[in-house]
Order: sequence, then C-alpha cells, then structure tokens
Amino acid sequence: MSTRLAVAPPKPLSLPDGGPAAGAWSLAPDLLHLNHGSFGAVPLAAQREQDRLRERAERAPVVWFPAQPQRIAAAREALAAFLRVSVDDLALVPNASAGVSTVLASLTLAPGAEILVTDHGYGAVTMAARRAALRCGGRVRTAHVPLAAEADEAFEAIAEQIGDTTGLILLDQITSATGRLLPVGRVAELARERGIPFLVDGAHAPGMLAAPLDGLDCDFWTGNLHKFGCTPRGTSALVVRGPLREGLYPLIDSWGGELPFPARFDHTGTQDTSAWLAAPTALSFVERTWGWDTVRGYLGALVDYGQHVVAEAFARHSGQDARAEVGTPAPALRLVRLPDTLGPDRFPSDVLRDRAAAELGAETAFTSFDGVAYLRLSAHVYNTPADYEEFAERCVPALLAWSRAD
Repeated sequence: MSTRLAVAPPKPLSLPDGGPAAGAWSLAPDLLHLNHGSFGAVPLAAQREQDRLRERAERAPVVWFPAQPQRIAAAREALAAFLRVSVDDLALVPNASAGVSTVLASLTLAPGAEILVTDHGYGAVTMAARRAALRCGGRVRTAHVPLAAEADEAFEAIAEQIGDTTGLILLDQITSATGRLLPVGRVAELARERGIPFLVDGAHAPGMLAAPLDGLDCDFWTGNLHKFGCTPRGTSALVVRGPLREGLYPLIDSWGGELPFPARFDHTGTQDTSAWLAAPTALSFVERTWGWDTVRGYLGALVDYGQHVVAEAFARHSGQDARAEVGTPAPALRLVRLPDTLGPDRFPSDVLRDRAAAELGAETAFTSFDGVAYLRLSAHVYNTPADYEEFAERCVPALLAWSRAD
C-alpha cells in the first residue's frame, strides 16, 4: 500500500459574487465532471455569444456570409494574441486532427519517405499519418518512449529513430493518452538541422501552456482552443511558419483559394463559424474573472491533489500501489493506474468510460499505454477538491468491484 505524503487541496476558485466557479457553466450538477481534457466545457458567456451570432446569421444569411471572412480575420487576431503568435501565421481549423490532416494533404513527401511518430500519439492522427505514408510508398516509424522517461531519455528515444528516409516528424506536445510533455523544442532544433519538416500536435496545449510556441521552431503546429481554452467546440489553430506554408490549403476549396496564407482559410463557404467568432468571448471571460495565470496554477495544484486522493483510495481498497510514474507530466493531466482487468486498450477503455457515466454519474477518461490501464484525471476552474474526494470515496470501490467481477 502507498505511503505517499499528503498533498494539500487548493482553495476552490469562485466567481466575483462569491459563488462557485461552476456557476459560470451549464454542466449538470448531478454529474462529476472529471474529464475536461476530452471535450472541454464552454462557459455560459461564450454559449450565449455563439447563440447570438447564429441568430444574427439566420436573420440575414445573404448579408452574413459574404462578410464572414472579415469577422473570422478579426477573431484570429484575438486568438493569436492569446497564443502569443503573429496573426499572419495563424489559420483556424475545426480541430487539431483537421490541422494535421491539412498539413498531410498539402505536404509533398518523397517516394518511400517515413513519418516518425511515438507510441504516445493520438490514434486518429497516427492513422492519418499511415495513410499519408502509404500514398508515397513509405511507412510510419514509431519511437518508443517509456512512460517514466524524463526529457533527455525521451529526446534520445525520438532522435535515434530519425534517419535518411525521414520525411516528416509528427509529435504531440502534450500526449492525450498518457498526459505527458514531449521535448518538442529540442526535436525542432534537430529537425531544422537535418532539413526535416516538423509538425507538432498541440491539441491540449492552448490554455494549459501559457505560450505553447515560445522557443518552438517547428514548421507546423496545431492546437485545440476548445479544450483547456474553453472556447466553443470546433475552434482550433493551425500555426505555420516558413516557406512551406505557401503550399498549404484548406481541406475544402472555397473562393478564397487564391489568397495568401492564412487569409485563404478565412473563406469557409456556408460553414457555421460561430464557434470561432465566439471564441474570444470565452478567453476574455476567463481572463477577466480569474486571470489565466491564476487558472493554470490552480489546475496544476488541483490535479496533483486529485491524483493523490484517488490513487490512495485505490491503494487502500486493493492493497496495490496505483501510482503512475510519468516522466514529465502535463500541467493539468494526471494518471492513476487501474487494475489490469480494467480497460487494457482503447475499446475496453471506452466501454468503461460509458459505464462510469451511466452507473456512477462520473464523466471520466480511461486510457492505456503499453498494455497498462489508467484513469486520466483532468481539471478546470469549475472543479474543486471535493470532486476528486467524492470520486475516491464513491467510485473507486465500484471500479474495483467491476475489476473483480470481470
């Protein structure tokens, strides 16, 4: 059984009127929401702004849609400022996977080229890489990075897989399944030295990292603002620097196709872009109410506490250590090891997620790596230490009972 030192719970954040932070969201109060990392959660202020924009579009579609590119360009300025990048480098896409697909569709790989990924990569993105490699007669090469690997070991594991046939390096900045940071800055330097295009999947980075592209000299970077940034879903950035961006086009052609990057991405036809246009409202709401630096500090302290109390509960009830040693954990994601019979790969993990929501009233994330099942905890400002304490008290015994029944 674990004998870890106690971790102090942080003081919950509140609204200016003293009410709980959760009051700014529409999340169901009868559920435990411990999986912000999957789909995010949109503040009421941004929901209302998105509704207002949709209503305005429906009142006069012929007036709205021709002017939509100008509105998108204005929204990009606010989102670029949040990410601390130049607005001229940033295009908007529906999600990080779409950003990856956009790059893969536009990039010309040499015959037989390899795309380098890691075994921590997001499954849908790795599948897209395989299809891109097949089109040029190449293949995907996978670097194994141990879960507990620190930054130096992780870098060496990736670097040793780079070879003469490497045509693209595609890495997560923050891994989805394992909640760890990868040394993308150092890999970017090596890729630049060898003349290899580098695409960074920063799906979880916006909001969790204050400036995810600072010191990161990559060719392409894409990240979801609708996760830890809390913008309406479908709001993601594609940041492209250098000469390769001149060959980058949206996945769907529109009348802006002959414009330079990123203006060509502002022309989306009849696509509902109200999420993009309402995104600045979400970002500014969080900044005005708490400040993003305060939020990031709170999230880190809260997931540390949540990991501690949930892992201790598993250890207390099972007699087995539930700690997960992650080399460079992401600021707002933590893992707790599960019994081996619970969710050792993706599909059992999804079944477990759905069962926990239906039977335990807990929205959670179950994941796996290298044949080991984990509970992935995340947090945002609407969460409090009591959420993780309730999960530890009420849900952990149920999960252990399920593991024994299975």
